[in-house]
Amino acid sequence: MTISEPVLSPWLLLLCGLVSLVVIGLALSRRPWIALFDDPGLQHRWLAATVMVLLLWQLRAQAVDWLTLHLMFTALLTLLFKAPLALLSITIINIVMVLLGRVDWPLLGVNVLVTGVVPALVVGLVWRLVDRHLPDNMMVFLFICGFFGAALATLAAGLAAVGLLAAGAADAEILRQALEYARFLPLLMPSEAFITGMLMSILLVYHPDWVATFNGHRYIDTK
Repeated sequence: MTISEPVLSPWLLLLCGLVSLVVIGLALSRRPWIALFDDPGLQHRWLAATVMVLLLWQLRAQAVDWLTLHLMFTALLTLLFKAPLALLSITIINIVMVLLGRVDWPLLGVNVLVTGVVPALVVGLVWRLVDRHLPDNMMVFLFICGFFGAALATLAAGLAAVGLLAAGAADAEILRQALEYARFLPLLMPSEAFITGMLMSILLVYHPDWVATFNGHRYIDTK
């Protein structure tokens, strides 16, 4: 989901931009590009995934004039490459959307926050929970991280967008439309969860080494 027109108060646009800038700065401080330069295979996979997600973002539904609905794939990127590279991908994709004229540039920080920071944080927390506290079972990883994590990330992103509109919508009609949109969030969660879980299932069977958050030694070799 992407907010495509500046329907938020200027102070909220500025605040979201600053929060997104800080989080992206923290992600870049981990120097994720080093892994890309050291591993050509990872570099090719990351670039291909970023381009594919950018293309899939073009398949979207215009809910109202200022809101478009589309699959985010942030959960999938986070599980495949971990949060720093996933956030870098989402930021690049949002910048390209601005350059293509699909989104107004003042909304760059808002959309990075909604489509990148919030879902990546949720998936990262779910992964940490599975990694530290749940049994070393591949199906547990797949269903909790791949299916449940993606659904929860979609819900969190939608609620973040609605919360921002409730805090700083330009007029009451926009707020009413946002609240109406919130009622359809449960319908968006299964599609994101199904596609993420399905792709993760294929990768875990054929290329588990491509999933950065999956420890093949713990989940496969020791069984």
